[in-house]
Amino acid sequence: MNYLRRRLSDSTFISNLPNGYMSDLQKPDPPQPPPPGPASGPAPVSPGQERKPIQPQPLGTGFFSSITSVVKQTAASAGLVEQTAVPASSKRHKLLLVIDEPQQDWAKLFRGKKLNGDYDIKVEQAEFGDISVVAHANGSYNVAVQVLQNENTVVRSFKPDFVLIRQHAYSMTENEDFRNLIIGLQYAGIPSINSLESIYNLCDKPWAFACLISTCKKLGQEKFPLIEQTFYPNYKEMVTMPAFPVVVKIGHAHSGVGKVKVENHTKFQDIASVVAITQTYSTCEPFIEAKYDIRIQKIGNDYKSYMRTSVSGNWKSNTGTAMVEQVAMTDRYKLWVDTCSEIFGGLEICAVKAIHGKDGKDYITEVMGSSMPLVGEHQAEDQQLIADMVIAKMNHVMTQNPKRPTAIQPRKNAVDKDAVVEVKNAPPQKAPPQGCLQYILDCNGVAVGPKLVQAN
Repeated sequence: MNYLRRRLSDSTFISNLPNGYMSDLQKPDPPQPPPPGPASGPAPVSPGQERKPIQPQPLGTGFFSSITSVVKQTAASAGLVEQTAVPASSKRHKLLLVIDEPQQDWAKLFRGKKLNGDYDIKVEQAEFGDISVVAHANGSYNVAVQVLQNENTVVRSFKPDFVLIRQHAYSMTENEDFRNLIIGLQYAGIPSINSLESIYNLCDKPWAFACLISTCKKLGQEKFPLIEQTFYPNYKEMVTMPAFPVVVKIGHAHSGVGKVKVENHTKFQDIASVVAITQTYSTCEPFIEAKYDIRIQKIGNDYKSYMRTSVSGNWKSNTGTAMVEQVAMTDRYKLWVDTCSEIFGGLEICAVKAIHGKDGKDYITEVMGSSMPLVGEHQAEDQQLIADMVIAKMNHVMTQNPKRPTAIQPRKNAVDKDAVVEVKNAPPQKAPPQGCLQYILDCNGVAVGPKLVQAN
């Protein structure tokens, strides 16, 4: 077989073949006769029947079938025989990458939806920890996703046309700094909600708080009541004693993690020693005895406001048991969230968090982006609003960039990059060692390129 491949790849040998020889290869193989049944034997021959001579089998069976197959494959790879093109309608889709936790099934929200009335939406969903990105300056890129299915590691390699990020890209928790992936997606130029630039800027809360300071200076403390806050770049600067009690927030954390209430200067010095170990920045703000928390969210043109009251008595209303109740959207709340949605070039999805103290005053504490958690009784409605926004923006991107190369365009003699390859008997997914070269395989089992995976 290898000899035939070598001979057919020789242009001199091909040119000496008789006229019309290669055209015969384009004819389909004759259908093979059905195999005999398991219980069937040779048909009985009556004495009056005349035995017929054995007819030779057609060329498309047995050993000669293998030769014909090799000849056709080699001729096709040499461009001498045209391959049957895959119908374009079978791949008329745009690929959406959703980065979120697995309990949120985004594929069902896009099922049956069309882009510009013509293209389907194919959804690939994964968490940040299962994704790798390789991008080149010439515009080509590749996203690989590793998932565990039936105790086998499955690698999907594809080129998303759009990205929806619903997961925090950066956390102080170990191995949860995925800012490098945001850089890779931005390098590839993939459109997203929110913008990748805003997501990267929101990876550090003090950086986002600096924008709120500028907003407060522009609107005034009365219209935009921002809480007072002090930023310490490291533990060495934590020498000035604030007015106690205060709340110290260590680094960039979520859901109340790294937030400590400090009653006096002794405990403040203890917290400074903890900050020294973490080797990160910290912020300090006055402790507000809260009556309830306020959360104002904006998804496109939809506004909702919620009041969260602690039931367990914890000073952190987002820790323990709390009661969430939707309240009326006021002009004051709308001003807050509209103003915050303008930072970092615009946030299609955002939320503002504030504290309503027992002194009757409001204190704005934080702004969140597309990774904000959904709360209240309308979470399903909010998810659908996000899905509708994604469809609208994908339609807009298609209109603005109709020639953008996507996975829907079939290419002659090209490797299918959307192939799914199973690695049998693979161990459960875990972080590879430092400097490990990991290979992504295409549908033919051929490595399309190694990538260096750094240890978490």
